[in-house]
Amino acid sequence: MDWLSAVNLDGLAAVDFHWLGLVLELVLMPLIAFVVGLGLVLMLRKIAARLQRRVGPPLLQPLWDIIKLHAKETQTSHGLIHEIGIVMAIGGYVAAVTLLPVPGMNGLAEQGGLIALLYMTMIPSLGLALGVGQCANPNGSIGISRALTAMLAYDVPMVIVIFGVAFHFGSLNLVHLIAAQQAGGIAGWGIVQMPLLALAGLFALQGMLGKQPFEIYVAPAEIATGPMVEMGGKFLGGLFVMQCFQLYTGGALYVTLFLGGGEHWLTFLFKVFVVTAIPMTIAMVFPRYRTEDMVRLFWKWPTMIGLLGIAFVMN
Repeated sequence: MDWLSAVNLDGLAAVDFHWLGLVLELVLMPLIAFVVGLGLVLMLRKIAARLQRRVGPPLLQPLWDIIKLHAKETQTSHGLIHEIGIVMAIGGYVAAVTLLPVPGMNGLAEQGGLIALLYMTMIPSLGLALGVGQCANPNGSIGISRALTAMLAYDVPMVIVIFGVAFHFGSLNLVHLIAAQQAGGIAGWGIVQMPLLALAGLFALQGMLGKQPFEIYVAPAEIATGPMVEMGGKFLGGLFVMQCFQLYTGGALYVTLFLGGGEHWLTFLFKVFVVTAIPMTIAMVFPRYRTEDMVRLFWKWPTMIGLLGIAFVMN
């Protein structure tokens, strides 16, 4: 009886340690994503400044912007739905981050998968639709309708890419995808084995990040920044936080699918910054597309490239 009690106690201690480790990972992963996202926002502004022959902001400017906006007193609230919309916008990406395995931490990646991650990335746009719709501002309504149309446009090639990657590796589990790529070295990376799908995924990433030439839903000179027109103070600060998570999620997802994840943090962060710099650089040298042109482009070239990639994967 004493031996059995000792075994049970050891088992309970192991279970408690497992849950404690999981909770710690679920806290650390969003915090790391936010800090890295601040760095990505700074890189975005630095790239824009260099291309426009400016100096750019100082190192901690993205963080000061968020602190300043949350310190401001919000004069107007449009009700509970307006508040919930911002929570959904940030919460969707926070949940997505916990599904993306990083060096040393898997979070909920073993329990979730690519399908769950794709759904999580849709929640922020739906949250913005709820929050902005509560404001009844015509510019905001036009902007959010364009944002939802953009989501529908880039989700088609993104779903094709995810299907092709899952078919090639025989799994929707991101931990297994990373392990399979790392086992084969650089030759085992998705970008080497599935170059067409990687190219289609890069197209979809540009739309997912909401940068030029696919940011027609913002269009400051036309609809006064669209969804952000009624956002001030803590609400605008919340959108800044969402942008940090958005940039990190997009870059980390592409690295996971096509660049073998990260053996350690240095290589992982290097890959994320390089991958994210590509759409950021493109954003600063191309004018924005109209909504119908954007949909036509996404449903034509990246979709065709993705389908060709699936054809090669299946052969």
